Amino acid sequence: MKYKNIVFDFGNVIGTFNGREIIRSFVTDETDVDYLCDLIYAHWAELDSGAIDYQEYRNEILRTIPERLYDPVDLFFREWPGCAKPLPQTLAFVRELKERGIPVYLLSNAPTYFADYMKDHEILKPFDGILFSAPIHMAKPDQEIYEYFFRKFDLNPSECFFIDDLEKISRERKMPVWTESSLPVISRQ
Repeated sequence: MKYKNIVFDFGNVIGTFNGREIIRSFVTDETDVDYLCDLIYAHWAELDSGAIDYQEYRNEILRTIPERLYDPVDLFFREWPGCAKPLPQTLAFVRELKERGIPVYLLSNAPTYFADYMKDHEILKPFDGILFSAPIHMAKPDQEIYEYFFRKFDLNPSECFFIDDLEKISRERKMPVWTESSLPVISRQ
């Protein structure tokens, strides 16, 4: 079987996503980091699936935290997408695939805020199609998001190779899994 389309995840494939490190960008006390990680990421999967509204979630969190954390948490909710740093090895791989005429797509779980933040970002320009989960109220690994993705971009599922850092998603979809450190190098021969 020959794959004609390569489908990338975003988090830890195209760009970094380490929730704890992102929180550390806004607060430094480890007790606060622990507290905020537990609080903020408790319902992140629901943000990714669009089941809860980003601004409502933000407001709820801000209502529940100590006053001393209000400003850094407010800043977190406005600026965390900027903490997702591009992974150069993956982006070089994407460029090489494009140079070879191989279509590349992005299918990623992400809150609507992140999808809006990234829509015109330079690192996503090479992609032939981009689909973030929350705006369509679906999330991986549910079958419906894959079916939607294939229809939206008129792709044959058997011709798509998925690259995702989460083994759970890859295993449940019976797809190969790569991580940033194990991406193959395509020979230039």
